[in-house]
Amino acid sequence: MPSVLALGLDPAVVDFKETPGITPELVRAFIESQLLRLSGQGYEVESCLVDLGETAEVTAARHLREREFDCILFGAGLRAEPQLLLFEKLVNLVHAMAPDAKICFNTTPADTTEAVQRWV
Repeated sequence: MPSVLALGLDPAVVDFKETPGITPELVRAFIESQLLRLSGQGYEVESCLVDLGETAEVTAARHLREREFDCILFGAGLRAEPQLLLFEKLVNLVHAMAPDAKICFNTTPADTTEAVQRWV
């Protein structure tokens, strides 16, 4: 069974004031539903939600040390302009710690399965 590390921003650290009605709980539930969808397609999925940089690298490194992954999915929130430096740090961390893993990107949690299926 192919293994996937879903690396993304923890909704608790995202500012949703520009999107009325969207809450961290709602986003977290949607992310979880999409990861369950991916699991239903035959993938072993591990979620790794990180903060804005205080402990993000340590958190991601812990997951990468615990096991090997066939694919690392970077969530869209990590690639937003305000997170550019964090995104670069995490890409380089994944490159160093999981050099054989494929890397993929979703555009929203809704296309997570399709992003992974492009590579594994």
